[in-house]
Amino acid sequence: MSDQPLQVLAVAGSLHRRSVTRAVVLHVAKRLKAEGCIVDVLDFETEPLPLYNPDTAYHAPGFDALQTRVERADVYVLGTPDYHGCISSAMKNFLDHFWGEFAGKLFATIVASHEKGLTVTDQLRTVARQCYAWSMPYGVSFADEEDVRDGQVSSEALKKRLEMFVRDVRTYGALLARQRLLDLGGAEPGFMARHRK
Repeated sequence: MSDQPLQVLAVAGSLHRRSVTRAVVLHVAKRLKAEGCIVDVLDFETEPLPLYNPDTAYHAPGFDALQTRVERADVYVLGTPDYHGCISSAMKNFLDHFWGEFAGKLFATIVASHEKGLTVTDQLRTVARQCYAWSMPYGVSFADEEDVRDGQVSSEALKKRLEMFVRDVRTYGALLARQRLLDLGGAEPGFMARHRK
């Protein structure tokens, strides 16, 4: 694993055309690429995902390609606005489509919020736990106008937090990816045993 670049799926969970969530997710994606990661950006504004229906979702056009992208990732950078203390419907819809693909991988959260986004971060951590994924011990939250202007990260405080975030995504994402591969290829008991082929 040490010679393989970390695979990151960066999800912009906002449909707003001038989304500040998207601006921060793209900033992080650019920084991760500069650090040698392979980053795939999933943006629902340009790649709409049909509303999850368990009867039809797995046979919908484009689902197989999306599932491949989700399976390939070692880390999920999940960006969402805070809507009434909840994740966006676009993000929830994405998460509803998957389960086993997340197991043993890292969730790293970014929340656009004027209220620190704590309940939103907790909701994403709950999904991680239910799907046997790991989550970062913190999330990054920010406020538009204060931290993002004209589609760019503008505050020095947010830039510093995002540098820490990028470093931790790389470091802990790589550790977990390495262990996940060992667990999938091994014979010892553990929560990844059910995913062995």
